[in-house]
Amino acid sequence: MIFTVKNRHNACSNHQHRFLRVILLTAVMTCSFALESMGQDDQRKPVTYKTYIYSSDELGSEISKLNDERDNSRGYLGDLFNATTNTMKGLAGGYVTSFFDMGVNAIGSLITRNKRLKKEWEEAIKKENVFQTKITTVSEMSDFYEAPSFDGAMDPKGMRFDGIGCVRIEDGDTLFYVSLHIDRTKLYRIINHSKFELVLDTLILNPKRSNLPNTQLNIPFSFKERKDFTLSMDIAISSSWMNEVVQLQKNVELGKFNINIPVSPDLLDEDGFLRYTRHAGEAPRYKVTGECFIVPRSYMGFRDEKENFTDSWGTGEYKLTIDIKESCNVTEQYRANWKADYKRRKEMTKKNLSLAERTWQVVSKQDWNEITQSWVITTLQAPAEYISNDFIDKLGLK
Repeated sequence: MIFTVKNRHNACSNHQHRFLRVILLTAVMTCSFALESMGQDDQRKPVTYKTYIYSSDELGSEISKLNDERDNSRGYLGDLFNATTNTMKGLAGGYVTSFFDMGVNAIGSLITRNKRLKKEWEEAIKKENVFQTKITTVSEMSDFYEAPSFDGAMDPKGMRFDGIGCVRIEDGDTLFYVSLHIDRTKLYRIINHSKFELVLDTLILNPKRSNLPNTQLNIPFSFKERKDFTLSMDIAISSSWMNEVVQLQKNVELGKFNINIPVSPDLLDEDGFLRYTRHAGEAPRYKVTGECFIVPRSYMGFRDEKENFTDSWGTGEYKLTIDIKESCNVTEQYRANWKADYKRRKEMTKKNLSLAERTWQVVSKQDWNEITQSWVITTLQAPAEYISNDFIDKLGLK
């Protein structure tokens, strides 16, 4: 059930359209099984995100043209050393990790009698107005660069990392899709400062089918009740490496990126979706703030068949963390009608007391896909009682 794509920076390319069709087809069995596994009384469905790391064969050439660098890795050493490139990729997949989300569900606040009713209602709504999840790599992702280097730890030649994407699917529909690539208009920053920036190419978002309101009660999102819907993403990249004097630099943050996307009803199409595609050469509508250093290569040394030792640096390993947050506020009309809404919630809570104590578990898997040459991180959130070994196997998370 793992799907990946080897994408390019042109946001309107055929690769992107094919990728979206693949998403819809490959998600059907995963989502169908997940929903069949849930009980009839469950209101909040399992949430599955797939995060993928774009790669590009052309990016390294583009950087080389700007840098006009000389190629010192050709000849016997280069051919022999390059022959070992990518030999570990196929062995690096299949990592699985899981942890429990011990947060108290918002509906639990409606059971207490220690506070005034309106304050109870306000507290419950405040919790419902925020949904946040964190996606992290299970292990280091390898090969930020195509091949090792004989020139130095910050040699940008052969850089393959080309951006980040994330998708959420439910019932075969793409409810959230974001695609970011390295900003080709600022490649000079890699040459001059060893830093790169990202640009938003594609966005698909449906507030009415978002994770808001963040409650297990059967309360759908409505712009009559909620306003100021905002999607935000915080992306951090870190790395560990060994330098030539055998000093270990561990879990060093290389940079951060942030996106804040406000969504109003007038931006949505007739199906309730915000759809944005940045065509080649266009200025982005939504700004991605932040920057990141390119990943330092780890010192590894090289000895040829004649026992000649040469300094060399690896292909770069790094970790990725993405915080996704959906938030909104309450309309004045909804707040004015708080008494009726409190009564409705109270009745719903009495019928679903078991949901108030439910703990959700998060399971993550990370794979290297040799065919598409890209990393894929699958993150599943579901009630802990449904996360069994069989459940994980059938979702392709074994």
